[in-house]
Amino acid sequence: MRAVVIGSGGREHALAWSLSRSPSVKSVFVWPGNGGTARAGWSLPAEFVISDDPAGTVAGLEPDLVVIGPEAPLVEGLADVLRERGLAVFGPGADGARLEGSKLFAKRFMQGHGIPTAAAVEVTDAAGLERALYEIPGAPVLKADGLAAGKGVILPESREEALAAGRGMLAGDDFGDAGRRLLVEERLEGWELSLLAVCDGARYFLLPPSQDHKRAFEGDHGPNTGGMGAYSPVPGIGEAELVELGERVFAATLAGLRSEGIDYRGVLYAGLMICEDGPRLLEFNCRFGDPETQAVLPRLEGDFGRLLASAAAGELDASALAIRPEAAITVVLASEGYPRGYETGFPIEGLGQEEEAGPWVFHAGTRLEGEQVVTAGGRVLAVTALGEDLPRAAELCYGCASSIRFQGRFYRRDIAWRVLSAGSHS
Repeated sequence: MRAVVIGSGGREHALAWSLSRSPSVKSVFVWPGNGGTARAGWSLPAEFVISDDPAGTVAGLEPDLVVIGPEAPLVEGLADVLRERGLAVFGPGADGARLEGSKLFAKRFMQGHGIPTAAAVEVTDAAGLERALYEIPGAPVLKADGLAAGKGVILPESREEALAAGRGMLAGDDFGDAGRRLLVEERLEGWELSLLAVCDGARYFLLPPSQDHKRAFEGDHGPNTGGMGAYSPVPGIGEAELVELGERVFAATLAGLRSEGIDYRGVLYAGLMICEDGPRLLEFNCRFGDPETQAVLPRLEGDFGRLLASAAAGELDASALAIRPEAAITVVLASEGYPRGYETGFPIEGLGQEEEAGPWVFHAGTRLEGEQVVTAGGRVLAVTALGEDLPRAAELCYGCASSIRFQGRFYRRDIAWRVLSAGSHS
């Protein structure tokens, strides 16, 4: 079949890479793509692009499967438009994408369908913010209601800091309109877990668990980013725990969506906090996580394309894939200043030919100028390696990352540090 991936980040490069290795997929296009997808020959040629008409551009390729990567077009209803044109789409419609598009909607959904989550108060003005900060004990979490490119969460260290940050969000200073409504949420203690499930509206298939690193700097310090690295598997989560989480989160969510008349065909991302008294759902995403996707997909073997196509058709075929036993680590190479201001346009050196067994370099913020790949974003590249265990995967991954150079490059040198240094999540 012919597959089209919509998006331009590292997640979309990884999705195209995995689809290209699928026996059922004969060709892959990525639109708009990036420097890495262009080098691979997957980026859509300019003559096929219909200006300001993404649905028309994609439909003109007559694909057998469309995979929508980013959250914004899903929230805006692109999957609905493409399905109306008769295309098979892996990605929820606008109704299901509200689970990510609105933190307030998602919280109400969790509470209404018995999905364990943190206590929270909805806030729309400064007076409500002050009341909420008294209702939620301790240092809270502030979450912008709308989309904020994975950065709409603030972790203040005091009530005073929370009050100042919340006022800035409500005024539109930090996240624009996305923050004019927000959640003041209790801060949970534990360790985080990312779970991705491929869903066909009624059934789900769990992909390997992973853990990402949101903070910019080592030791989990600095501002929240879209993710600086990830690893899989996650020690402490075995088959029994995954089965239980699948039922408590994904089965309950799909049942709740169906009860509200929502046919959710796509990936559902659950960001969880594993607490002493059990798991709590922090957030939903309506798409593959980034950089979790880059760490998870290399651990799959089989026909990824057939899995996604069967889910898009409402006939999930979980036999299409198996999980590899090796461990994976992904390290993001970022531009100096990210996630705040940064410069782009710098040549990237050290991008050699990748071996079939990896490590692999997934492009995110890059573009191709002639034969030269240059930086074009904050998160520039994601390097992924497989190893027989996490220490070996880290050795291979960091060996590759250190050989790639561009002006202002920085990356965390402690991805999976809790596991590698202490053998636990504490």
